[in-house]
Amino acid sequence: VYAEGARLTVGERTHKQPLHFNESDRTGFPAAIAAARDADIVVLALGEDAFQTGEGRSQVDIGLKGLQLELLREIQKVNRRVVVVLMNGRPLAIEEWAGSVPAIVEAWQLGSTAGLAIADVLFGDYNPSGRLPVSFPRQVGQLPLYYNHKNTGRPTMPAAPGQVYWSHYEDAPNTPLYPFGYGLSYTTYEYSAPRLSAATLASNGTLEIAVTVANRGAVKGRTVVQLYVRDLVGSTTRPVKELKGFRQVELAPGESRDVTFTLQPADLAFYTAQRRWEAEPGEFQVFVGGNAEDVKPASFTLTP
Repeated sequence: VYAEGARLTVGERTHKQPLHFNESDRTGFPAAIAAARDADIVVLALGEDAFQTGEGRSQVDIGLKGLQLELLREIQKVNRRVVVVLMNGRPLAIEEWAGSVPAIVEAWQLGSTAGLAIADVLFGDYNPSGRLPVSFPRQVGQLPLYYNHKNTGRPTMPAAPGQVYWSHYEDAPNTPLYPFGYGLSYTTYEYSAPRLSAATLASNGTLEIAVTVANRGAVKGRTVVQLYVRDLVGSTTRPVKELKGFRQVELAPGESRDVTFTLQPADLAFYTAQRRWEAEPGEFQVFVGGNAEDVKPASFTLTP
């Protein structure tokens, strides 16, 4: 929220002072810290102002600018019950502090009535179901970072962490902090392994992929079931996975439902080494789950 002033109400007292983003003015720190000390819960808006994002606004540092991290640390000294509302126009490198707060609401940079929507989420009047359209890095040194990357000649070997000569960082995991498609809810969901209608897909046929999704929590909610595909061998290099479908499903507490996707050969097509848009016969994997990292696999063969 970039505005001339902000108001924080604690009991019968109201604290109001200007917001200074990307500046070096600490004069408001004592009053903010005092208000946080007496609050049951602190809702702290952090992120970027509107002029940090957009055309011609690239940055080498995608962390919190100015004194924002310092203010968060000072608030945490007097009250650990902090909910961060993150307002930003790009993925930010937030691993340094993300694990120290109980909750983060990714609000992006919304419109003039954003406060009403954010309040509905914070007070539990709306159960959030949004999913990240981008991956959040752990560190800026991981960039560029995206879920549908190509494999390397020495792919990651999670089962053999002592190996040296494979593609990895020595000081951080390869994985994102929050992957593409990630999102939390006030309930939890469980996904079964995908079930395929056949082990093969003919060049003129269809293949159905079904998965059972269950709401294991205590409140009604929506989740976004995501289908990814990997072409194991191609005439040109293929991504480790590609999003091929998604379904939003609403479930009551304890309810489960089957979600079905249909794949056709056209869904597997790409611009091949033969300079044609086509699907090449061979082995494929499908993945179904709640985000690009947390998925369950199955396999099939595309036949000529």
